[in-house]
Amino acid sequence: MRSLNFPLQLGTAIILSALYQHSFAATTDTVDSIPSSDQVKTLDTIVVTGTRSKNRSATESLQPIDVISAESLVQRTGSNELGTALAKLVPSINFARPTVVDGTELVRPAQLKGLSPDQVLVLVNGKRRHTGAFINLGGTIGRGSAPTDLNAIPISAVSRIEVLRDGASARYGSDAIAGVINIILKSDPSHGEVGIKYGQYKEGDGEQKQSFGSGGFDLNDGQGFLTFAGEWQDSEATNRAGLDRRDAGATTYGQQTFRFGDPESREVKIALNAGFDFNDAVQLYGFATYSHRDAETAAFYRLSNSSNNVPALFPNGFLPLIEGTLDDVAAVAGLKGDIGSWQYDASLNYGQNTYKVDTQTINQSLYNDTGSTPFYFHNGKLENAQTVANLDLSREIDIASLYSPLNLAFGAQYLHQQYQIKAGDPASYYKSGASGLAGFRDADAGKWSRDSYAGYIDLEADITDKLSSSVAYRYEHYDDFGDSNNAAFSARYAFNPAIAVRSNISTGFRAPSLAQQYYTQTSSQLVNGQFVEAGTFPASSQIAHLLGAEELKPEKSTNYSVGIVLTPTDNTYVTLDAYQIDIKDRISLSSNINASSDTVRAYLISQGITDTSFNTVRYFNNAADTRTRGIDLVASYDWNHLPHGTLNTALAYNYNKNKVTKIDGNPEVLNALGIDLTRLDRREQYGLLAGSTPEHKFSLTNDYKIGNFGIYSNLTRYGDFKTFSNSGAEKDQKFSAKWVLDLALSYQYQNWNFVVGSDNITDEYPDKDVYDINQPTGGSLQYSQFSPFGFNGAFYYAKASYRW
Repeated sequence: MRSLNFPLQLGTAIILSALYQHSFAATTDTVDSIPSSDQVKTLDTIVVTGTRSKNRSATESLQPIDVISAESLVQRTGSNELGTALAKLVPSINFARPTVVDGTELVRPAQLKGLSPDQVLVLVNGKRRHTGAFINLGGTIGRGSAPTDLNAIPISAVSRIEVLRDGASARYGSDAIAGVINIILKSDPSHGEVGIKYGQYKEGDGEQKQSFGSGGFDLNDGQGFLTFAGEWQDSEATNRAGLDRRDAGATTYGQQTFRFGDPESREVKIALNAGFDFNDAVQLYGFATYSHRDAETAAFYRLSNSSNNVPALFPNGFLPLIEGTLDDVAAVAGLKGDIGSWQYDASLNYGQNTYKVDTQTINQSLYNDTGSTPFYFHNGKLENAQTVANLDLSREIDIASLYSPLNLAFGAQYLHQQYQIKAGDPASYYKSGASGLAGFRDADAGKWSRDSYAGYIDLEADITDKLSSSVAYRYEHYDDFGDSNNAAFSARYAFNPAIAVRSNISTGFRAPSLAQQYYTQTSSQLVNGQFVEAGTFPASSQIAHLLGAEELKPEKSTNYSVGIVLTPTDNTYVTLDAYQIDIKDRISLSSNINASSDTVRAYLISQGITDTSFNTVRYFNNAADTRTRGIDLVASYDWNHLPHGTLNTALAYNYNKNKVTKIDGNPEVLNALGIDLTRLDRREQYGLLAGSTPEHKFSLTNDYKIGNFGIYSNLTRYGDFKTFSNSGAEKDQKFSAKWVLDLALSYQYQNWNFVVGSDNITDEYPDKDVYDINQPTGGSLQYSQFSPFGFNGAFYYAKASYRW
């Protein structure tokens, strides 16, 4: 427990400081009772996440909730990505920036508490958001997951974001093991903004141009509203590749051959939000988002003298390019209102995410067999869609023995999910396929779907003037794997208006995604330093079954948390929460099973598998149990009596440690075939599921406003982290902690706002990967893919906007 000393000492110091401040304020009576900062004002906003009560603020919530204002998202960072902005403001969120991993850089994964990106549920206006079609199969953060694409939502559409840092499956169903991110869209048509932004990295690349706007208007003299927001952005690629020293015999030896950085991309995002009140009994509402993204990234450079090059076509080798097109659409429509003492909300929700991939490369096998090859391939398309129907009912019931009315909520949900793989051009998968990323074959293609039905009940009340409590239960039935029962209990006790404690215990689950159940592809992969043809097969497929796979089942979790809430003055807010999450049957990719031996090939052929062009086989399996323990500290203070201007200081800290507690044994059939399989390889067991994100993350923000000027700073300390090699501990590497400073200056002139700023103004880089020089990239990928703040260096930007 020595690693907990620092967070406990820090938390104790903050708490004692806050109590001292409360004592001082009580005796001098000099503290203004009206908070001056948007941060503290936001905490008084009624939250809608994790509760169905109509009057819970963030300070009174039974669960730990971060409320992120729109101003915080746009003023403290120059990033156009919602995921990046959130990670800068919420220490328990990690948003790595991987690249050269077959498209993961196009759909970057966001983690909460170091868990899988698909173990956090994303809501928009309280409604379940669909997940992405792309599944990350590279050796980076979120391997094996198909998470929600946060960056498909325009920041200019956001009113606030509520991050529930506690398990919530009993209230919302699958995926909410780590917590919930609820994005609340703007609904005030009287305010709007239009503007432009330009930025570039210190290295002179990565130019970014963006235009944005938001606004709205009343409907029928204020009876309803319609708000809209849109963003267009054009981002050039960055490249931090080192010099390629793989083979002294190559014509490009010692040159920069790789592209290692952010992809080149063009993107359009749109959001609409509307409501219309016919009367108290019937209110029509709806909202929709749309995003289109074209992006280009790169694979590994093919050397002039390598076996995967055709010297007659490329005497100096070539760089395969991957072009991804992502379309994301969502629409929700519903009716809500009051009928007598009951409130109802009936809604229909549809979402779809598609990922189309093309490549600029060659098919070497096709060239060898026919003497020609295309240079451009359509590799196929992935599509994920969901339809959700909800009916929610609630009312307050006066019970004499309770301090407040009992809030009773219950409802039902129908969920239909569909996943589809469409094959690419035949040339894209002929034999070895398009070099760099083979296309989806006809045998890979298919369409799959499932249905689930759920019902829940949620009770919440103030039992006394000091004690509040809630209980929730949810039953869910999936037609592919069966039933799930989950419950939650929460309690909050206020010793006085300044000090309260809270505790939560809940169970949770995450259904295996359809992508995890049915994704199929054979492509070139880097396995233990060598390129091999790796086949990824569904656990339900014949090949996977023959090699020990079992049908996937849901992940199951038990969440515990306990915390203290301090609000000693109107301008002070401090919370300290400790948590533990035990997860059984974690879904992950198996290690690569060697299928190239004569014994295995003969066995597969004897069972009717005639296509054995793959060297390795892998499949998804429920092979491990994990435990997550951590501490979250959040503190905010308004300096109300400065001689000039106003200042808000916010401090946040997260300690988080994951470990694998159990690994299933080797399937018997593999033992019989003499395959010595490590069910989870070192990289997966110690790194991807446990230790490749910083255990410590600290942020300190200051918002200072004086007259028409504003100064916004965000100082983040990313703790050290470690990467693990399948080759053995001698190739593991520890990367040191880094401090990253974001700074922005703003000037308000009437309705105009001008901002200049820099993310990572001190031009901080992660440590270099000392082992990369000995890897197949020869020093080209000189920074770790696991760096929590990327490896692009300082980014400078300017923004001008007009607000009304």
